[in-house]
Amino acid sequence: MPSDSIENYLKALYDLGRRGSPATTSALAKRLGISSASVTGMLRKLALKKPRWVIYEKSRGARLTPVGERQALKVIRHHRLIELFLYETLGLPWDEVHAEAERLEHAFSPNLVDRLARFLKNPATDPHGHAIPRKDGTLPRTRVVCLRELALGIEARVSQVSDEDSELLRYLAKLGMTPGARVVVEEKAPFDGPLMIRINDSPTTCAVSLRIAGDVYVFSPKGRKFSRPKK
Repeated sequence: MPSDSIENYLKALYDLGRRGSPATTSALAKRLGISSASVTGMLRKLALKKPRWVIYEKSRGARLTPVGERQALKVIRHHRLIELFLYETLGLPWDEVHAEAERLEHAFSPNLVDRLARFLKNPATDPHGHAIPRKDGTLPRTRVVCLRELALGIEARVSQVSDEDSELLRYLAKLGMTPGARVVVEEKAPFDGPLMIRINDSPTTCAVSLRIAGDVYVFSPKGRKFSRPKK
């Protein structure tokens, strides 16, 4: 089993590589809160492992191999199952479970995670709508579109939201913009103005900034633009 530190690197590489480009040393250092020199040293070590988990080129950055991606998804599976357990069984608010799962994900053995999955009846998503990887280290694909890209007047259901900002999660919960909620963008103000959104047939609309709309994804309406979620 990889160390806690290596698991954190693999998970960070997976998150940063979701858009298809290698992760830079500086981006990894910022994500992990360590020096660029430490990141470079670890990437060189990971690139030498057999089987190889990481491909690293100094001038281009690093990316996961298929083997490394499966390993990263196993860590993400631990994290998201723990989030769901904390939320559904222990009743922790959805804005607190991410930080707690970050602390616990390395402590759970594969056997304990399997038991947890069975206890939760093999769920498909975590409290924030993110797909839970399968036991074999694969991830179901979902067609989603970023809320800021949703066409005017098209109703869609919220699929997932970013879980990295507790304040944002509390605000989205206040608006009712949680996974499963129905949303319609009724107006887009010019010059990077807010979106006017109707949620669950509310008689009024609410103004949502482009920054917030960029952290919310909805199931892609048929024939509409496809986007890959950040997580």
